Amino acid sequence: MSTRDRFVTPIDLSGMQEIFCDVAIFGSGIAGLTVACELPSSLNVVVFSKGLYSDGSTPYAQGGIAAAVGELDDPAFHAEDTLIAAVGTADPMAVAVLTTEAPSAIKFLIDHGVHFDSENGTLALSLEGGHSRPRIVHAGGDATGAELSRALFVDANTRGVQTINDAFLVDLLLDLSGAVAGAVVLIGGQPNLVRFSQAVLASGGAGQLFSSTTSPSTCTGDGMAAAYRAGAELADLEFVQFHPTVLMSVNDPRPLISEALRGEGAVLRDSKGERVMEGLHTLADLAPRDIVAREVLKRMHDQGVDHLFLDARSIASTMNRHFPTISASLVTQGIDPSRDLIPISPASHYSIGGVRTTVNGETSIGGLYAVGEVASVGIHGANRLASNSLLEGVVFGRRIAQRIADQPRSPTNTLEPQLFQRPSNDPITVNRDEMRQAMDRDAGVVRSRESLQRLLSYLKPIARKSAVLDQASIETMNMVLLDQLMVQGALARNESRGAHFRADFDQLSDLWQVRHLYHRGTDGSLELAKSDELKSEGIVAT
Repeated sequence: MSTRDRFVTPIDLSGMQEIFCDVAIFGSGIAGLTVACELPSSLNVVVFSKGLYSDGSTPYAQGGIAAAVGELDDPAFHAEDTLIAAVGTADPMAVAVLTTEAPSAIKFLIDHGVHFDSENGTLALSLEGGHSRPRIVHAGGDATGAELSRALFVDANTRGVQTINDAFLVDLLLDLSGAVAGAVVLIGGQPNLVRFSQAVLASGGAGQLFSSTTSPSTCTGDGMAAAYRAGAELADLEFVQFHPTVLMSVNDPRPLISEALRGEGAVLRDSKGERVMEGLHTLADLAPRDIVAREVLKRMHDQGVDHLFLDARSIASTMNRHFPTISASLVTQGIDPSRDLIPISPASHYSIGGVRTTVNGETSIGGLYAVGEVASVGIHGANRLASNSLLEGVVFGRRIAQRIADQPRSPTNTLEPQLFQRPSNDPITVNRDEMRQAMDRDAGVVRSRESLQRLLSYLKPIARKSAVLDQASIETMNMVLLDQLMVQGALARNESRGAHFRADFDQLSDLWQVRHLYHRGTDGSLELAKSDELKSEGIVAT
């Protein structure tokens, strides 16, 4: 079906500066750079970065990357922990791929220049929430993401991969067969037409939909929104992971306090000084994130306070050495962990849902791949296990590179433009802070039909407005679109599962042990569907 049948007004491509490449990668975090480093040198590869490569989520990652590389560990144990955290909605095959290929992913990173921490000549391993064994490989203590970004960026440059900064993805363009063949990208604010044979979305998540978040300002869900407008299938958007221990701060994003501190012995305390998780879960302070986040929020509500505390006094002597990034954040806030309790509360941390893919990164649109937080391959289910996100980017990024190398595509000269704007004299304007606070309040850790319907009523008049060819305008439109999709998905899922907790449906339901699929209908309206088949390989690309 021609894209002109789906939309009202196409983008005018005439007069745009054109860029040609074999493979366009949108995103310069660990997922995108892994693909770039693994693709054959014979291909002309261009990485389009919304800001600088250091502006995305990867450099913020503290805890590390999970892999069963310890003597007493095994990928089967890692898979079991992942499936338990996922609360029955993960794809077992995708989880098996992730955990089985994790050790080789660590070797890949070492071979590409990553310097991991070691003890007595072997990789140092830490413990995080939901893991039954220490298996978190880290670098610089709590600076793992920054080290991964550094090493892969250097390696990609060495391989001749071109990176274009300040490049904002507006929309994807399809050819007459319905396969992706181009994109409109603002580079330095100016529209460019990018033509390619294959494209990889590695543009990160949508944490900025919420006011309290650990996600940087670049995470406005642009890749998800562009894919949805182009007709790609999305999945599980209602699942948003809230990290339970984020420093109380006016910063945006708020500084993360890694659960690796709890792995070393730090504990959560309430306003009365009492242990929060003791006796509530077999893993206590290292229970899965959704469970800890809800208990922290409940205790805050019961005690009428806006934060609880992390007590790290017992590990203060090793803080500077093991957690230099966190220690520096605390110093700037005037907090001395050797004597002070650390004020924390939950905040949005990770978009579990995204563009639905196979285990080889293929989407429902031919020639289009997705990997990392923008994607939904089915490994996280209803609640991501700690430190599986960096691993996901490497494992499935390598698979995408192999699939592109094995299945080259010929470029096309005929493009069917998509729509990012409707004819209107009423351009989209909204107080983003107000909108993000509304998401915190009504679609946060705990939701209800009442709160979600209130939020939907707030969003509907904003969504009727249109965007102009300007980054801030299109970002806002993307955020409103994803807000609506997320809220409608949360309204439809009448149960509580993992990161999705409905106060009015506070139990698991066997009817919802499924993935939730989001489609754009031919008239532009949202079509929601349950997928009884959890296998990601069920997708057939056009």
